[in-house]
Amino acid sequence: MNSLTPKEIVQELDRYVIGQDKAKRSVAIALRNRWRRQQADKSIRNEITQNNIIMIGPTGVGKTEIARRLATLAQSPFIKVEATKFTEVGYVGRDVESIIRDLTYMAVDMVEKEHKELIKQRAEDLADARIMDLLFPVESNDKIDEEEHERIDKTRDRLRVMYEEGKFDDRYVEIDAPVKKPSIAGISILGPTDDSMGSDMMDNPGEFINEAMSSLLGKKKSQKKKMKVPDARKILNEEESQKLIDRSKIIDEAADRVQHHGIVFIDEFDKIAINSENKGADVSRQGVQRDLLPIVEGSTVKTRYGFIKTDHILFIASGAFHSSKPSDLIPEMQGRFPIRVELDSLTTEDFVNILTHPQNALIKQYQALLKSEDVELIFEPDAIHEIAIKATEVNDKTENIGARRLHTIMTRILDDIMFNAPNGKKKIIITEKHVRESLESIVMDDDLSRYIL
Repeated sequence: MNSLTPKEIVQELDRYVIGQDKAKRSVAIALRNRWRRQQADKSIRNEITQNNIIMIGPTGVGKTEIARRLATLAQSPFIKVEATKFTEVGYVGRDVESIIRDLTYMAVDMVEKEHKELIKQRAEDLADARIMDLLFPVESNDKIDEEEHERIDKTRDRLRVMYEEGKFDDRYVEIDAPVKKPSIAGISILGPTDDSMGSDMMDNPGEFINEAMSSLLGKKKSQKKKMKVPDARKILNEEESQKLIDRSKIIDEAADRVQHHGIVFIDEFDKIAINSENKGADVSRQGVQRDLLPIVEGSTVKTRYGFIKTDHILFIASGAFHSSKPSDLIPEMQGRFPIRVELDSLTTEDFVNILTHPQNALIKQYQALLKSEDVELIFEPDAIHEIAIKATEVNDKTENIGARRLHTIMTRILDDIMFNAPNGKKKIIITEKHVRESLESIVMDDDLSRYIL
């Protein structure tokens, strides 16, 4: 995946995001450049910096979807944060370094799942063998002759087949099951021994305090429990998986993936810019920019899994920039986001394509939902075009929320159908007339449009 050419990356993005060719082209080049840097000579590899991107455009035009699909395509650790959730050091709110800590936790989880998938069959076999021993224990006896051994083996083989067919699923076995620890968020039991532990306590207080309580009180992490075979199998599968994977290898791989392939998407970036009109309104905005700057420029962040360098993490920022512009950011921040792409507002034709073409198109989603009720939902082409026209009209008359308007309109059109689906018709055709009748009174009234659609 990392060796996809820019054209191939754009083709993959086209499956999910309609239009916005300039933005797709920019992120495709940025992703390919990460692969190119890895292939570059070691003498200059670390000197090649990231070309971070600012995507400018109204809400609902595909900014977040492009970044999310890019991360999936690259199999990279990805985190979306909102710039307004962070505050300048010394104020109440999350500190910017928590972005990198959260990204690292996600990477560890991602890599661990990949490793577990590789040893899944082996773990299942070992878990099944343990359950068979619990169901049908075999006493070791040196005096048993070879013929008796063969008879026992044949019997266990027959039992194993029955076990795999689920014929023992109603039986109970006793295993050492992990104890669920109570969460006591907000109570400090042990003082942190370093900054990383302190950060973890602030970001994940429940998990941190659970570990501290167990350590302090010496509580058992497991206890004997009787449970049905399927439940025991899940627990033993997890136990065997943990035994087979190398935790230190996972952490090293996750750290490397964050440092060289991590993607941070910062939404509402325009909200921390200060223009000449609101310069005195919120001085902490500039403070957030200055706190973000070292992370974007390249620094080292301490996490529970070790030190993480941010030099080659790709940062993609986005914002509408209605009341401000990228030049209102502090000069150092502007320099760290050299690529700026303006996304286009969506047209009626774009709405038609969004409803039908992507792999996760909205019409396909509703068809899949109703198929579970054995209902076939069909949209006539004229109906789809009418929905697109109405979405454009409402966006023009009220707030422009882009493709998200399609969700509100579709919900309105299909409200009765979704409610009556279990007992209604098994084939439903949505016509242009049905769309108009469902929306006409609302679209004509600006106030209703604003509050209902």
